Amino acid sequence: MKVEVNGNKLELMTGDITKQSTEAIVNAANGTLLGGGGVDGAIHRAAGPELLEACKRVRAEELHGEYLPTGEAVITDGYRLPAKYVIHTVGPVWRGGTNHEEQLLANCYRHSLQLAMDKGMASISFPSISTGVYRFPVDLASVIALRTIVDFLQMHAFGHVVMILFSEKDYQTYESVLRQVLDES
Repeated sequence: MKVEVNGNKLELMTGDITKQSTEAIVNAANGTLLGGGGVDGAIHRAAGPELLEACKRVRAEELHGEYLPTGEAVITDGYRLPAKYVIHTVGPVWRGGTNHEEQLLANCYRHSLQLAMDKGMASISFPSISTGVYRFPVDLASVIALRTIVDFLQMHAFGHVVMILFSEKDYQTYESVLRQVLDES
């Protein structure tokens, strides 16, 4: 599904985020930035060992050895990926919705988009952040992701945003939610 929002393109598709040729792809990272499972592990494997070294540098130099806070975003090169850059963001672990998970998830999308725009990029691909091992319910995550992205695109001339979804079921959820979000705006 492809739609236009304020002259920007928003696209939903199933696929492999490591194969996307947008200027940046977003990594649903853990706070250590040292790789992990799911999307994070797939991106690290596809990018090669240089990505891990870059993440270590970011952690040492920008984060002063601390973990990347949930909802924040940092950037590295993409190395062996088709995308020139990887924007790393830490999604919230779902704990029932009582620990600001919704706001933290919205921050992941907002801060990643803002970082890409600040760096002069015009295209970015997102996974469905936090809906894997972090157990954020896809129904709720899709509403938060798409409302945040649509709101951002309504306020900025950005370019092209792609949501890369893991399964056909996730795609159908996001497609239904996108129609609702567009009707509301």
